[in-house]
Amino acid sequence: MLWLITLALLLVYAYYKTAKPLSYWKNLGVAHKKPLPLIGNSGVFLIKHTPLPEYVKQLYNEFPNERYYGIIQFGNPLLYVRDLDLIKRITVKDFDQFSDHNSFIAENVDPLMRKNLFSLGGQEWRDMRATLSPSFTTSKIKTLFELLNDCAREFVAYFERAQEDLIQVEMKDISTRFTNDAIASVVFGFKCDSLKDRNNEFYSMGVMTEDNSGGLRFLLMGIFALFPFLQKLSKVDMIPGTVSKFFRRVVKETIYKREVEGFVRHDMINLLLEARKGVTAVEESDLAAPSEFSAVEESKSHHGKPKLELTDEDITAQAFIFFVGGFETTSSAMTFMSYELATNPDVQEKLQAEVDETLSECEGKLSYHALQRMKYLDMVVSETLRKWPPGYQLDRRCVKDYVVQPEKVHEKTFTIERGSKVIIPVMGIHYDPQYFPNPDRFDPERFSDENKVKIHPYSYLPFGSGPRNCIASRFALLEVKTIMFHLLSEFDFVVTERTQVPLRLSKMKVHITAEKGVWLGLRRRNKI
Repeated sequence: MLWLITLALLLVYAYYKTAKPLSYWKNLGVAHKKPLPLIGNSGVFLIKHTPLPEYVKQLYNEFPNERYYGIIQFGNPLLYVRDLDLIKRITVKDFDQFSDHNSFIAENVDPLMRKNLFSLGGQEWRDMRATLSPSFTTSKIKTLFELLNDCAREFVAYFERAQEDLIQVEMKDISTRFTNDAIASVVFGFKCDSLKDRNNEFYSMGVMTEDNSGGLRFLLMGIFALFPFLQKLSKVDMIPGTVSKFFRRVVKETIYKREVEGFVRHDMINLLLEARKGVTAVEESDLAAPSEFSAVEESKSHHGKPKLELTDEDITAQAFIFFVGGFETTSSAMTFMSYELATNPDVQEKLQAEVDETLSECEGKLSYHALQRMKYLDMVVSETLRKWPPGYQLDRRCVKDYVVQPEKVHEKTFTIERGSKVIIPVMGIHYDPQYFPNPDRFDPERFSDENKVKIHPYSYLPFGSGPRNCIASRFALLEVKTIMFHLLSEFDFVVTERTQVPLRLSKMKVHITAEKGVWLGLRRRNKI
């Protein structure tokens, strides 16, 4: 008898989680894509018929007259918001009702993922953000420039030593090797050379983390979203145990050298240790709007005295997420920027003229301030992030019931319920011709001084919006600009017989990744 009761309860629960959501958006009167039983609208994740960034764009274009639309993902209702004013309300004005990300990590499971700034929610996130924010101001990021600059020069020197005049490379491969070395140095204080030592431990850990971000992981996330208790029961970590142990050991050894042996190095671990001691300060200049168009301004509410004392586990979790973010997203920006320069030689030529002029003004030694003054470089980076945004969609979780009032004749008042997931389709917005005419064209002039003032601030979201924007946007931009500066000073990016033109995105990856890689030639510049 007991087994019959148990079976009945399981069937009721399965119906509640899988069948009931099929009519969720219809009952609310919200435009939506018709879902299938069990998988909802998640066939793209299982069949992989369309790259996910392209799917986000397609969905956006299916509802041109709607301010929002709904889908069902593995039994979970997702509300996509395409109206810029509503995006502003959700991410800024009414942020307190949408303050969390959609976390698939269960409490007390996978602590490196659970405790990092991206995954934290509620007051825990507020305290951590307030504690970390002083470490990511302009003045603090500036202190990391020389470490980044050294990594970039060594990276380019490797190719300068090659005998060929034209060196064929796969840009995603060499970009991840640079970001690996840069983050190992700037965040952890470790020296790596991933072009020479291609299987060094740091790089191997990055590859393992990246390989774990494909379809299987996304399927697991969907299952855990439907049945959260399964992650607690199975205790399945979203990152391999080998990776977790490696980063715990590295950070523990680094902290010991700093706090016990008195070793000092001006890197990210040092900034986090300063944050733990509460010795960081915020200069007034740091509260000004960033000079880089893509960078996001840090909310003033995050500044002030640290809200908590960082434990070693906290520091490890933050260092780990910086590594993961840099390994993938920064290398993606480098990869797509090099492709656009190779296929738009007029843009590359104009950018190299600015590079040469800057080098001349610096007498051959690049400085932080000189790099920040390069307007055309910022324009090219900004356009790259518009066309190929690593964060092709943003997510928020509603933490308090939120009423959406109708603004169009066919709309009805409805409530975004507490716990509901909201998605902002960045890829769709960035390719909407009403915001960016001829969106498939790579045109850095969109971000000239004359034109960028015409851009609606919520139509361009490469680093998110509001208090939960990317805390490390300035660092990411500095990393991309530094390495691209040094590469362009010595080499031209050129198309080869292996270059896929036009470039197509991979259907197999969750991240925005080229289908066949980005093969380009590095051709030595003729500077005569």
